[in-house]
Amino acid sequence: MIVLVLVGLAIASIPVFGGSFSELTKLPIRGTWLILFGFGIQFVVISIYPAMSHDVAVAIHLASYAFAVVFFLLNRKIAWMWAVGLGGCLNLLAIAANGGVMPASAWATEVAGNFEDAGEFANSTVVDHPRLAFLGDVFAIPDSWPLSNVFSIGDVLLVIGCVLVLHAGSGARWSRADHRASSDRSLRDETASLL
Repeated sequence: MIVLVLVGLAIASIPVFGGSFSELTKLPIRGTWLILFGFGIQFVVISIYPAMSHDVAVAIHLASYAFAVVFFLLNRKIAWMWAVGLGGCLNLLAIAANGGVMPASAWATEVAGNFEDAGEFANSTVVDHPRLAFLGDVFAIPDSWPLSNVFSIGDVLLVIGCVLVLHAGSGARWSRADHRASSDRSLRDETASLL
């Protein structure tokens, strides 16, 4: 949830940084349905029907990442999409290494007040002897704050990547300056090679 809220804020901030929503609509994103479907099935497993069989929930949870991988591959040439893909990859590594759930630290879970109901699937939970624990949900927004939750380094990279993709795609001032600097460097390199 926190990831979606932060991406929403990134979209809302586009005009503040000189970007244009009309430019954003020209971003050549392909297979949008894949990521929407992936999020949709995660939502069903985590929020709508968490009492389903654990094995079925794990299979669906992992399948949702398969949709995300295909979405990334279709859009990998978009500026900054590599950061989104890296964040998703780190999350998938941690989940796959821990039997289909994201390992959470006991500290982060307690700080965020994430207490799960027995017998229900939790996509993020404290795991005995976790593998790649440092990639798990080791950070927390405290229970007393809005949108309290646990999150991982992969989530941080996902949000940063989404912000960069959206702002670069909207033609935000910083991305135009970066593009001009890159073009100037290329021109200098070409000139130097001719001399």
